[in-house]
Order: sequence, then structure tokens, then C-alpha cells
Amino acid sequence: YELELWPRVRPGQAGPFSFRGQVNITVLCRQDTDTAVLHSAGLRSRGAAVRGPLPGLGAAVEVAGLRQEEGDEVAVLELRGRLRAGNRYVLQLGFQGLLEEDLVGLFLTRYTDRGRSSMLIASQMEPTYARRVYPCFDEPALKATFNIRIVHDPSYVALSNMPAIDVSEMKDENGSLWTVTTFNTSLKMSTYLTAFVICDFDYVTRTERGNKIRIWARKEAIGNGYLDYALNITGPIFSFLEDVLNISYPLPKTDLVALPVFGAGGMENWGLMTFQEPLLMYLPSDKFTIRKTMITLIVSHELGHQACGKKLCWFGNLVTMNWWNDLWLNEGLASYFEYLGAIFVDPKLSLDKIFYDHVVQPVLREDNEIVRSLSESEDKIKGSFSLTSLFDSITYNKGASITWMLSGFLTEKLFLRALSSYLKEFSFSNANQDDLWTHIQMIIDAQDQVQLPASVKQIMDSWTCQNGFPVLTLNLTTGTIRQEQFLNKKNRRSTDPNNNTWIIPISWMRNGSSQPLMWLDKSSKMFPEMQVLESEYDWILLNVNLSGYYRVNYDQLNLKRLAHVLENDPKAIPAVSRFQLIDDVFALAQFGYVQIETALELTKYLARENELFIWNMVLLNLVPKNLESTLKNYEVYPLLKKYLLKRMLPIYHYYAGFIHKNVDALEDDYFAQAYLEKLFATACWLGLQDCLDLSSELYAKWMDNPEYKIPFLIRGTVCCYGVAVGSDKEWNFAWEMYTHSDSTEEDKDILLSAMSCAKESWLLYRYLQYGLGDTLFSSNCTSTVILNVVAKDTGHRMAWEFVTENWPRLSERYGQELLHDVLKVMGRFVNTDVQIQELQVFYNATLEEDEREATTLLLESTKSENIERRKLLIKVASWLEKNVDD
Repeated sequence: YELELWPRVRPGQAGPFSFRGQVNITVLCRQDTDTAVLHSAGLRSRGAAVRGPLPGLGAAVEVAGLRQEEGDEVAVLELRGRLRAGNRYVLQLGFQGLLEEDLVGLFLTRYTDRGRSSMLIASQMEPTYARRVYPCFDEPALKATFNIRIVHDPSYVALSNMPAIDVSEMKDENGSLWTVTTFNTSLKMSTYLTAFVICDFDYVTRTERGNKIRIWARKEAIGNGYLDYALNITGPIFSFLEDVLNISYPLPKTDLVALPVFGAGGMENWGLMTFQEPLLMYLPSDKFTIRKTMITLIVSHELGHQACGKKLCWFGNLVTMNWWNDLWLNEGLASYFEYLGAIFVDPKLSLDKIFYDHVVQPVLREDNEIVRSLSESEDKIKGSFSLTSLFDSITYNKGASITWMLSGFLTEKLFLRALSSYLKEFSFSNANQDDLWTHIQMIIDAQDQVQLPASVKQIMDSWTCQNGFPVLTLNLTTGTIRQEQFLNKKNRRSTDPNNNTWIIPISWMRNGSSQPLMWLDKSSKMFPEMQVLESEYDWILLNVNLSGYYRVNYDQLNLKRLAHVLENDPKAIPAVSRFQLIDDVFALAQFGYVQIETALELTKYLARENELFIWNMVLLNLVPKNLESTLKNYEVYPLLKKYLLKRMLPIYHYYAGFIHKNVDALEDDYFAQAYLEKLFATACWLGLQDCLDLSSELYAKWMDNPEYKIPFLIRGTVCCYGVAVGSDKEWNFAWEMYTHSDSTEEDKDILLSAMSCAKESWLLYRYLQYGLGDTLFSSNCTSTVILNVVAKDTGHRMAWEFVTENWPRLSERYGQELLHDVLKVMGRFVNTDVQIQELQVFYNATLEEDEREATTLLLESTKSENIERRKLLIKVASWLEKNVDD
């Protein structure tokens, strides 16, 4: 490709804006043809020609017509002559398009820098937006080199994948001056990786092994040092990659750009990576690790696409999937390796805990609801899927989890050796998952330490080509393990007789010591090694440290023994396995495999649990955020209060000590920063006096001195309970701080929520009234105010009455979306047929017929959910009554 792009944008100009350009594509003709079909979407043609055959630009092949087929996103060149097989030709097309603020293709964004309003132009081509910028062959397998030239206003700098090799000037038809930046020829790459940024940013820079790294951002952010941390980690991660895989980064420079507005988190364009600004910025005043970790993870992920190095490899730029159905080869692998890169930068992070908490557990929760496998057939994706829907947790998190499992049973050494050989063979070209399995198989066949029960392809296809994942049921008396697909047994529709089987690696331990890996390769199998003795001290644990992507359902005998181990010596079970044991049993209860009482038995030991990430998962199961206010209406609340507080006190007091005396000591404790808020919020919600006093005390300090900083780890809780325990004085202070001009967005969100924590009805009523006036709030905050109040036990009736009374005004402003959201929250408080009827009457009076149907369905499902919940809470209450004093 020879590509020239010319966005007609001058600083300070008003829109609408457009761009124009010219592309000359050299093609090799494979068979005789009198048409050429390229991708093109939303572009207007400015003339087309075909020259050739090469070498030497012979006579043009005359173009009879150029038609755009918008539905198929293609431009068809109809020729008067024929292109002949074996010859090379140049397709020449002029084009123009509109520059929108839509964040795809080539787009414009506005932002503020040092108090001045500015504009920039950037691109986002993945998956199929290159065709919106220039006519091209927009498929990942059709790789090419690119010679790019950008014409732009002289006050801007232009960036692309390669270094600039020439900057000159030209005049337009009116004699105005423009700058022309020409870039070096790119490596062979897919169209979705071409990238352009035109801006007036500053940058910070360093050189790592000859690779010039620059990070670009708003001048203010660069001047304040907000990009220094990202700069300091980028080079070392690159070197780490290169060293461990013996594949050097192939470009002479790398630019990372922090975009004030961007649709993706980050994008791996080769040599010009783009990011959402907050994901690259670290404020020197922010002492805490968590923000650093998030920056490290995203930088590490995008670098993993760039090059390859031992642990960060593949994944897109050097070796690209043949087509989007194997997107997981790009994203799942980059997601796996981003964690290894992060641990390299910060060895204090615990890899297995963070990986399980961020990646495996969330996707296990979703994987039975999303009906697709990791690798679908090309036809199916081309037929029914929108490509953008593939960029989901299955592709990223399930892809990473299955890579984790693969690396585990192969051993990391063999896995990396196989990756290295795969990368070398497919550099600058394309591959599918079978190519990877073949390379791993070659490495396995050449050694004799690791024996597999089937070919790599058979094992891995069972994980990538089937929906969902298995649950293993273990019977200790016989040593039998049975597998089935994990489905919701309460929902009859989902118990399809799928007979899916997976080839499952089982890591296990007996009485605390690790055992050799076992394989389950059929629906059920007996393992004599797993039969246990009469002794209650003989216990088995499967899937140690979550090395496999599945859940485990133990029989009552083993669960009793595991509960016993937890109560007597919790550390005998590794932390990740404790997390997984409890997470599995709550999920099994939710999906109808075991009774809720079985899950509760495993929580008795919690007074001895000092891992916050385990506490967080237990609290999310026992006190889900969306049910806090509802639970207070049931008899389960006082029992839960007594049972949980007794177990929470040790860990609560441990962390409260830091909050009182030396909160900075927690600056390296990642999980304290991620989850302390939930622990403290629950303690206050359960009425723990120490927690309420602490909130009042810290809130009062802030009121006395607005410069005082409430510890960021528990700011939300302190503000909420400071207002809840206080009077109108505390509420008014929160309001004053909310309306303060230098409050950040984060401060505003915390205060918006805190003001709905008031216990006095009149304060909540006034808050809702404030929400109606356009002057006090931006309109999108009003719905947040209503939803915050409706979710509180004191406020839900009042918020509902407020919505019904003011419906004409609210409806004009928000339409049905607000009502739908309010209804979802209201639904949690609706317990009787009379209440349901009351809601129904309101809907019948205010909604159109088609909307009424949808709402009636929502009400019905809410009602049955509430009936189910009530049954569940009765069971929980009755179990707590028996066990509350244990």
C-alpha cells in the first residue's frame, strides 16, 4: 500500500470536518478477472485507475465503473480489459470521508489541555474499521507493507506505525500551507493494525536496547509527570519479552499515546499503541499500588501483542490469526501473558491469587450464560455473529484460563519452547489454533518427561470447540470421578443432554501433600488412589491452585473433612484453593447441585481467614451489593449480623489498626486496596459500632479541614456512614463538596452515592428534588440520584413515589431506560401481589402497549425471583439460627 491521508482540520476551526486521501495498492493477480473487489465503507470515490502489468507502469487497464455496495462494505472496480494471472498491477483509488466523533475508523475528539480547548485525530481499526478510512483488503490474513504519508496542519505532529523519515511543506488550492509527514515502510502487517494520530501533545522518552520509546499525552499531564511511571515500566517489559523468547522486537520505535477519549481500553497497533488516558496515568501523589498494577497490566497486555518474548508472546502483530473466529489466539494469550509481565515488574504481586481473582473466577461465573465456544467455525462467525461481540470475556478471560491450564500440564518450559518454534515459523504471516497444537505436539514428541493421554489437538479442542465447562463430582468411597457440563439445574431448559466430555487434567493433593497429575478422559472413571480411609484426617483436594478450568463437587464425606481442616488448620489448604473451594460450593448451591447449607458449612472457619480476596468473595455471596437494603427487611439480618461479625472482627481490627495509625503501610498491599472497602462497608452495614465511629470520626476531620484526605481505601464507606450517622450538617457538607469546582469525577461519584445514605426521609426527599432542577445537576446525574435513593431501605418507597409523581418531566428527559432501571431495583422490594399490581397500574397508565408487555414480563420474573429468594433466605436463617453461636 502507498497511502496518503489528509484530514482537513485546523485548530480552532468549527466542523463538520472531512478527510481525503489516495491509495495505490500493488496486487498480484491469481486468476484472470475483469473486476477487482476491495473493502470500503462510508467513503466517497474520487476517481479510480488500474496500472500494470509491472514492472514499469504499463498502459492503464481502463476502469469502466466503480460501484459501492454499502451492505457488503465493498467497492467493485469493473474493468474494460482483463487482469492476467501471474501479473502484478497497481489499483489506484482516490477517496474522501467524514471525520466524526464516533471513536472508530479515523475519528476526531475534543479535550481540554491547560485550560484551552483542543482537538486531535486518531484511529481505531480493529476489527473491520480500516475500510472506513481507506479502500483496502480488510482481512487479517491479507498482510502487506505500508508506505504512509499524512498531510496535516503545521501546528500538529503526525504519528503512525513507523518512524517519520521526512517532513516537508505543501500548499493547497487556496495557497494555505500544510505539513507533509512521510513514514518509513512498515513491516508486513494486517490492515487492522495500521494507525494514525495527529495531535499537539508532548512526550516523555527513553531508549531501551535501540528501541526509542515515547509516551505522548496532553501537555499538562506530561508536565505534571503523570506518564513517568508508564515510561519506566515499558522498556523493562520489552526487554523481559525479548530475553526469554529469543525473538527481538522488530521495529526501531514504539509510541504509546494517552487519548482523552477512546472507545477501547488499549489498542496494540504495531509501533503506535493507543490507550484511554486514565489507564496510562499515575499521579505521583498517589502512593498506592493498585493504580500502578492496572497500568502495568494494560501496558503489559498491549506489549504482548507487539513482539514476542518468553512470557509475552504471540498474539496478533507478528503472528496473526487467519480469521476472527480464532481471535482468542490474539487476546487470550496476550491476557495470560499480561499477568506474567506484571509480576516481572512487581514481584510482590501474587500471580496465582491475582490471576484467579481477576481472570478465572469472573469468567466461570459467565461462561454458562454465553452460548458460544472459544473457537467457532469461520462460517458461523461470518453468518450470525457481529465481530465486535467476539471481544468479550470468553475470548479474553477464558482464553487466558485455558492457556494457564495448558502451560500447567505441559510445564512452562515445554510450553514456551513450543511457542518459540511456532512464532519463528509463522512470523509475519497467519496461523490458526491447529498450527499451534501441531507445534506443541512436535515438542511433546521430542521428549519423554511429560506424557499426555491423547494428542494435544484432541485435548485442547475439547476445551476450545465446546461451549461451557465441566463440573467434576468426586465420590471418595469408590474413588470415582464423573464429569458433566456445568448447567443451571434449576432452569429445566438448560439441562440439554449434551453428553459433552472434556479431557481434563486433575492436579490434586491428599492430606496437604501434592500428588502426580491424573487425567479424566471419559465421562466417568475410577481412581483407586483417591479412595479414602475411615479417618476424618484423610481428605482429598482436586484442581489445586485452580490449574484447570472447571468446578469440583465433593461428596458430603469429603466436604465434612475439608470443613474440619479449614477450622483446625486453614493454611494446610493453599489460599487460592480455599478461595476456589468456597467459590465452587456457592456456585454449586446457586445452580442447584447442592443445598445452600452445604456452602454455609464452609464459612464457619472464617475467623481464622486472613486473606482479603477470600473474604471479598464470601461477602459478595452472602451480602450481594444489590441486596444490602432488601436483606435488612428479613429475619436473616440479625442472625447474619451476629454470625458474620463474630468472624470478621479479627481481620477488621487488623486493618482498622492501619487506618488509625499508618495507612501508608498498606501502599503495597494490592488486595487491601481492591477489597478493604467491601469489608468495611459490610462491617458498618452490620452495625459494628467501631466501624460507624471510625466513619464519623474521619468524616468530622474532613469537615473541620477540607484539605484533609480520608484514606482512599475506605473513602466511599466513610462518606456514606458519615452522612448516615450524622444530621443535615453532614449532608450539607457533602453537598457543598459535591458542588465544589475542583472536585474530581471520582470524588463526585462517591459523594453522589454518599448523599443517598441519609437516614432522614426529608433529606432524601430534598435530594430527589435537587435532582429535578437542571441547574444543580447535569441531567445524567439525576437518574443516578434516583437509582441511589431507590436502592436504600429508607428511600425506596420515596424514590418510587417521586418517579410516579414527576413522571412526565422525567420521561421527557430519560424515556423508558430510567423506568426500566428503577423497576429493576424496585423489584427487589416487591413482595406481594398487591405491590406488583400497584406497579402494573402505573405502567398501564404511562407506557405504550409494546413496552407494557416487556415490563409485565420483567415484573413476572421479579416476582418469581423474590419468591425464590425468600425461600433461600428462610433456609439461610434457619441454618444460622442453629450455628450462630458456634
